[in-house]
This record gives sequence, structure tokens and C-alpha cells, in this order.
Amino acid sequence: MYPIERGLPARAAMGRLCLCICLVLPAVAGCAAVGPDWQRPGVKMEQGYDPSAVSQAGRLAASPGVAAQSVGIERDIPGEWWTLFHSPVINDLVQRALRNNPDIDAAQATLRQAQELAQAEHGRGLPALTATLGSSRQKQPQSYQVGSRTPALLYDDQSAQLDLSYTPDFWGAYRRSVEQARAQVDYQHFQLEAAYLAISAGVVTTAIQLASTQQQVQAQEQLIAFEQKQLDTVQRQFELGAATGSDVATQQAQVAQAYTVLMPLRTQRDVQRHQLAAYLGVTPAEATIPDIHFDTLSLPGDLPLSLPSALIAQRPDVRAAEALWHAQTAALGVSVAQRLPNITLSAAYGSDASRPSGLFSPTNVLWSVAGKAMQSLFDGGQLKHAETAQRHQMEAADAAWRTQVVAAFQNVSDVLSAVRDDADNLHYAIEAKEAAGRSLSLASGQFRLGGVSYLSVLAAQQTYQTAVIGLVRAQASRYIDSVALYQALGGGWWNRADADVAQAGRDREEAR
Repeated sequence: MYPIERGLPARAAMGRLCLCICLVLPAVAGCAAVGPDWQRPGVKMEQGYDPSAVSQAGRLAASPGVAAQSVGIERDIPGEWWTLFHSPVINDLVQRALRNNPDIDAAQATLRQAQELAQAEHGRGLPALTATLGSSRQKQPQSYQVGSRTPALLYDDQSAQLDLSYTPDFWGAYRRSVEQARAQVDYQHFQLEAAYLAISAGVVTTAIQLASTQQQVQAQEQLIAFEQKQLDTVQRQFELGAATGSDVATQQAQVAQAYTVLMPLRTQRDVQRHQLAAYLGVTPAEATIPDIHFDTLSLPGDLPLSLPSALIAQRPDVRAAEALWHAQTAALGVSVAQRLPNITLSAAYGSDASRPSGLFSPTNVLWSVAGKAMQSLFDGGQLKHAETAQRHQMEAADAAWRTQVVAAFQNVSDVLSAVRDDADNLHYAIEAKEAAGRSLSLASGQFRLGGVSYLSVLAAQQTYQTAVIGLVRAQASRYIDSVALYQALGGGWWNRADADVAQAGRDREEAR
């Protein structure tokens, strides 16, 4: 620090430093940042899906009891795709889950944190100006000399100072840091979208499973009532001598066996209700889960199928992996820049006096202007190996992205195969149930007339029981696999109305 009377006048020195910074800023902005520049990976996959699954799932013809479905290439997905099932109950459950689920709250908070960190990172590349105001009172000890005694001295010191510092971003370290932070924002954004998708799909799937389980419970209870009636018939025939004790014991075992099927179904129904409560963000005791029936659901007739190139831009998990790859690429640029020289410019302007009123005196002004260049000459290879390690981390992120891409196409192909086979499976399940019902009716009538043994009735009962449960599960599979297709294609987040997602939708179009 120097008094104002010595050397360059303070105002001129500070003015020149500010002018220097103003000239350096645009010059630095035009410098290329070191490290690799990120480019969104181009994916040319015209045959990314299983061709047989795509061709056969293109048109699923209707049959008695089986609604038709079609899969259309490039058919878009609504932002609220679950409304296509036309179930007010499911719509309400999904909306409640999206409002109250703590996983979404956590993802939203993490996204806001990433946005604030990106803003903070952006500020690191700008000049820093700080103000300091200080006041102190100091007493020096008495000094003793031969034959004299110097009294103790008291000092008051008042100071005020502005400090300006700036490190020009010649190599792009700050710009790469900002790029990395923004990529982290993108990652957290797609993590939030993945949470939205997982919870909405989870609610719809669990609700359909609950409807299926409830219908299986009702079917099983009807079978138990029927078999109990059969037991009453066998007991009367035993009393008349037309049936044996073995027949009675066999039917009693059949009734008990039917109850062993019913009890796990009731447990499964309760577990699914508890799962829905968890999706809603409440405890099972607090949850209000209305009954859901298949006859209140509509099977979407027009299913979408995105182009392979669009799928990469739609899937939140793929986009999240892409954002991490982007972040690691930017981090490599930071590692490269850390090995290069850095220049720091600084200046200070202030005043120091014994009394506050003296701070405004020109004779008490202090100022300084300084420049400093730094270059690491020896660090034991730390910076070099850190750069190499970051390069490998970028390569790992690249591989993780490719893994997600392959998994996405596998997921969609799996679901298409399931959708293709669901209609046939339901058709055969209906035929099996109808045939088993006729067989049971005939066997029961013939047994009452003494035309067949009870073993024939027992076999027909078991066949009918299996056919009824199979039909309910086949019906549920069509709904569940339709949900899985919407989820596998990304869930239509780009068509939601909120501002952040609208911006992400524009990013999706650019990716395509």
C-alpha cells in the first residue's frame, strides 16, 4: 500500500485497471476453452427395435371379448397419458401422487440446488469486489530504559478499503465449470422427469393390478361358494349311499384348497393398497383408496411408437446419462486448464486514520495495483494424473450412456412383444374359461345323476378355477403392458404445460 502522493495517482491507477479488465473480458470470452467440446451424440438407428415385434404389433385385430389396438409410428404421447384409460379414479390417484410424493419433492429440491450452484459457478468467472471497514484500539507495553521510564502508548486505527480482483479465463476453466454446472442442472431435471414417470406409471400399474387382484378375489370367492355347494351335494349323496366317504373327504379338501388360494390373493390386495398409499405419500392408515373395477377402464386403442432417433431424446434415463456425459466432458476441460498458467489482477483503494473523520482526508488514502502469474512447476504429477483420471471418467460416462441406449431399445422391444401377444393370450383365455365352464356344468349334472365319478367333477372344478384366474390376469396384462409402453417411450413429459418442461421439449426437438 502506498500513500496517494507517491507514484501514480490513485484514481488514475484504479481507472486504468478497470479499463484493462473491461478490455480483457471480451478478449477472454473470445478465446477457445481448452478440452473437448461437447456435441450431442448422433444416433442413426432406423432398426433399433425388434422388427418382428414392430410389424406384428402394428395392428392387433379385435375378436369376441378382445378390443382392437393399433401401434402407430411417430404417434405422439400426451403429457397426461394416463387419462387415456378414462378412469376418474386413476386420474385422481396420479394427481395426488404427483402433488404429495416425497420422492418428487426431493427431486425438485435437488434440481433447485443444482440451479443455484450453476448460478454460483457463473459468478466465479467475474471480477470480485469486496469492501472492508475496520476499527481497532491497541496498547503498546511500557519500555524501560536506564534512568527513564517511557509511558505506555495507546493507538486508535480506523480503516476503509475496496479490493478488486480478477483472474482472466484465458484457458476456459471457468467457462468449462459453468458448462459442467449447467449439465448437472440438466441431469437433475431429467432425474425429476424420471421420478414423475416412475411414480405416474407406478400408480397406474398398481391400480390396475389392484383391480385385477380384487376381481380374482371375487372369482375365487364365487368358486368357494360353488365348491361348498358341491360339498353339500356330496354329503347328501353319501347319506343316501350314492357317494363314498372318500368322495366327501376329497371335496372337503377341495374347499380347503380353494381357501389357500384366496388368502394370498387377499394379502396381495392389501399389499397393493399399501403400495398406492406409499405413492400418495401417506401411511396406509391415512390413505383413501377407492375401489377400481375393470369395467370402469378403457383400453387405449391407439398406442404410440416413437422413431428410434426420437426415443433417445425422449427417455429421461437416457437424457440423464447424456447430461452426466456432458458434465464429465466439461470437467475434463477444467482439468486441462488447471495445468496451464494463470494470471490474477488485483487492486485496492482505501483510507487509514486514527479517527473516523480522518478517513475522508486525502492525505490518508492508500492504494495498490498488482498482477500475479502462477504456473505449477512440480507437483509430483498430481495435475497430470488428475487429468488422465478425468478422461477415463468421461469415457465411463460415454459407456454408461450407450448402456442406457441399448437398454431403452430392449425395453421398448420387450413391451412391443408383450403387447403383440396380449390380445392372443386374452382370446385364448376367454375360450378356455368358456370351455371349462361348460365342462364343469356337464360334469356336475352327470354326477348328480350318477353318470360319472366324483373325480371327473373334481378335475373340471380345478380346470375352471385355473381358467377364471387366467382370464382375469390376461385382461390385466393388456392394460399393464399398455402402461409399460407409454413408460418405455418416455411418458410424454415434453408435452406438459409447465415452463421448465417446455424448454426441455425444445431441447428434445433439437436432439431429434
